[in-house]
Amino acid sequence: MSDWDKRYADLTLRVEPARVLEDFAHLLPFQGEALDLACGLGGNALLLAKQGLKVRAWDRSPQAIARVREASAKENLDITAEVRDVVHLPPAPESWDVIVVSRFLERSLAPALAAALRCGGLLYYQTFVREAVHPEKGPRRREYRLGVNELSELFSSLRLIVYREEGRLGDLGKGLRDEAYGVFQRNGHTHG
Repeated sequence: MSDWDKRYADLTLRVEPARVLEDFAHLLPFQGEALDLACGLGGNALLLAKQGLKVRAWDRSPQAIARVREASAKENLDITAEVRDVVHLPPAPESWDVIVVSRFLERSLAPALAAALRCGGLLYYQTFVREAVHPEKGPRRREYRLGVNELSELFSSLRLIVYREEGRLGDLGKGLRDEAYGVFQRNGHTHG
């Protein structure tokens, strides 16, 4: 059993969507196909399905996928959860209306993610930063954390809708710390 499988087997872990998705769910289309990439326990997939989207959830951990399937069945939601190594099998071009990625960083996937959006499609992305207030949260290795403004640079080919990265400014006890998030849109018609 991998370290991730052991982690996802912990039944006390809370299943929650990414803050960027919660804060900006009102931007989601009323219908379409959504992908929760590197889904973990599927908090994003559950929120997307509750919004009426047809959802696929991908993760390389069989334990995580089993948990997503259980939650999906329990709530009778339209989620197809699959074990998939997204680095070796990224999403196909122009195949998604919405893609959500949270707490996962593989820089080489950025062009494939941008290309995987259909015209007007949205990418919600949130992950850890190097300029952290609580560096013990998240990955220990620097390469798995974003540099300053890096998230916006990774997806510069997309239209920036929302971006938040507060770093270590001001009152460190308030705001969004330790992570950056963004909502990006592929050029084209907007969703209705």
